[in-house]
Amino acid sequence: MDAKQHPLHGRRGLRVASMVLVGGLAVGACAGQGAAQSSGGTSEHGGKITLKFWNGLTGGDKATLDKLVGEFNASHKDIKVESNPMPWDVFYQKLLTSVGSGTGPDIVAMDSGQMPKYAHSGVLQPVDDFYSAPSSGSDKLVKYAVQASKFGGKNYGVPLETAPMLLYWNKTLFQKAGLDPNKPPTTMAQFEQYAAKLTKDTNHDGKPDQYALAMADHETAPAFPVVLWADGGGVVSQDGKKAMLDDPATVSAVEHWADLYRNKKVSPIGINGGDADKLFQTQKVAMEIVGPWDTSTFTQAGVNYGVSMPFAGSQARTTAAIVTSLALTSSNPAAKKAAYTFFSYWNSKQSQLTLAKGTGFPANRTDVTASDLKGYPYPAAFGAPQVLNSSQPFLPGLANGPVIQDQIFYPALQRILSGKGSVASVLKQANADVTKQLEQTN
Repeated sequence: MDAKQHPLHGRRGLRVASMVLVGGLAVGACAGQGAAQSSGGTSEHGGKITLKFWNGLTGGDKATLDKLVGEFNASHKDIKVESNPMPWDVFYQKLLTSVGSGTGPDIVAMDSGQMPKYAHSGVLQPVDDFYSAPSSGSDKLVKYAVQASKFGGKNYGVPLETAPMLLYWNKTLFQKAGLDPNKPPTTMAQFEQYAAKLTKDTNHDGKPDQYALAMADHETAPAFPVVLWADGGGVVSQDGKKAMLDDPATVSAVEHWADLYRNKKVSPIGINGGDADKLFQTQKVAMEIVGPWDTSTFTQAGVNYGVSMPFAGSQARTTAAIVTSLALTSSNPAAKKAAYTFFSYWNSKQSQLTLAKGTGFPANRTDVTASDLKGYPYPAAFGAPQVLNSSQPFLPGLANGPVIQDQIFYPALQRILSGKGSVASVLKQANADVTKQLEQTN
């Protein structure tokens, strides 16, 4: 999945879906409850079940998706999966009404952060019995990828792709700055030392010609939450019950980063995820925290880079992981059985090796090792045990998670970085707004 197509990275689609559901959650709930009685797009001909599969995989991973679906269809004569890829914003706009009218898909692939809204609306069916079946092989799946699709005590998804975020660093720019090109910063103190050498204003106009880091403040994958977690802060507590934006650790971390942005100029202000990618791709920044979807883009651009875990803060060395999950919309028992067969096939070790080698994403399984991926360094790096054990989804299990992210957290961050209010006052108001969102669904 390339940067332009990823559902969480620099994409308008996530914001559109958020706004559609904010205004129409109650309407969606009615549609979803009706959909629970429908069979979706399932059709049966001569004992063969056809599953309509909607997804937003229109980028670089489409070819691998098509390959795996084709291999599944060839090896399962009683099931046919029909993949229907579309842009993510179109996908989310069409899903509620199509399922409610009985003309929608039987299975979907979607960002796990979006799933609680659709589960809350009755569009998605629980899949806990998939995990309880020994034949599913789910005991080998990456733990955070399984947990990412839980809502209200039930699981509504099975991993399709996992995308931990790592620190990319430009080895050429490191070397030019007198730094070891093979040693990225591992601590916050090191990062600040490196940033002083990597931020350059060659024409002395007050604006760097080269930045140490590109970390976007809106329409982006969750890089900023990573640095908050590293210092013990966050947006919402891990159990999803308490807003954390006015927590002293969060306030302290944001004050520190506001100083780094505004006074040390380590990163440009006001950029989105696509802007950050472009800056790294054109070698105008030395570092970026981003997911595996950018490896092919940066490689094709001729950037000499490495990837590693983001640098540690005062409390932890951790990272965010984005999970795209398979989900069931049909209540038809035959469709459910066929869907579970496809879900198991997708997550088999052989299929996951095909996925990793074809896309650069890590495998969804813990038993796929670096030796299995010899010659494919990036899926091996993103799927390394240290990375998998230190990754967590951002705002999992929250029906209003996208609203909290796009309409509260990022606007507050932008106000702070632009100097439109003190850190403490902006975060206090944002914390109250997040609390209201949590009270609506908890």
